[in-house]
Amino acid sequence: MSDQPGLRIRGLSKTYPNGVKALAGVDLDVAPGLYGLLGPNGAGKSSLMRTLATLQRPDSGSIALDGVDVLAHPDRLRQRLGYLPQTIGAYPGVSGRSLLERFAWLKGRTDGRQRKAEVAMLLERVNLSEAAQRPVESYSGGMLRRFGIAMALIGSPRLLIVDEPTAGLDPAERNRFHRVLADVAAEAVVLLSTHIVEDIENLCDRLAILAGGRIVAEGAPTALCAPLQGRLWARRIGRGQAVPAALLLTAVPGGTLAVVQADTAPGPDYLPQVPTLEHAYYAALQAAGLHGQEH
Repeated sequence: MSDQPGLRIRGLSKTYPNGVKALAGVDLDVAPGLYGLLGPNGAGKSSLMRTLATLQRPDSGSIALDGVDVLAHPDRLRQRLGYLPQTIGAYPGVSGRSLLERFAWLKGRTDGRQRKAEVAMLLERVNLSEAAQRPVESYSGGMLRRFGIAMALIGSPRLLIVDEPTAGLDPAERNRFHRVLADVAAEAVVLLSTHIVEDIENLCDRLAILAGGRIVAEGAPTALCAPLQGRLWARRIGRGQAVPAALLLTAVPGGTLAVVQADTAPGPDYLPQVPTLEHAYYAALQAAGLHGQEH
């Protein structure tokens, strides 16, 4: 195993008993900081997250965190792991502070004074100190996501896995949540799994695009967009007009904007389009033979 800092994944494969091949030889190097994992539903993101969190074993491959073999020493990874799932359950009537303290105790924080101090620090960090005595079930969606981060940060994890973190949040809560994640990433490997391109674009210096259980593109957002420079063309399609085959179709006032990939403009009505990460994402899926679009 390499002793390089961060997360190192090699040849990770997983096929379920029903024959679904969820992971097909995944290789990734994730340095400390925010790293995005982008892919459509069914791409294998959840399978990869579960495998990294030692909730299931792969059929083959290796995982190392800061040089430690995770598959050989899963308990060592669990001691350094924080995990924020898509949904967070809460016992009726239990306050945020009480629930955090119970979770901290379960993670081995048996010294009452230290436990209370850590919980108070985490509540302050995620801006929930004033709501600490309120029942968690009364929290808004954004407050729940920030509360989940506090739970995941108990014990100062080296690896933080965040699954679809901003689904359902309004813009203000999304921005607040992004700031918390960016702060955490100064000290840990933060793996952000999502199908929302904007989350990755706003937060991550590097990302991987996962489709069909394999990595189909990897790198910095600007590097992934570079091959599309000068090769994207956009045309506005009015309501009732035939919609052409396109890389990306988005609704606009009065119709649809079609973006196509070609060496030259397909017709006189097409104008040059500056590539974005969303374009790079769909281009990677198209190159991998996956033409379904989620827009």
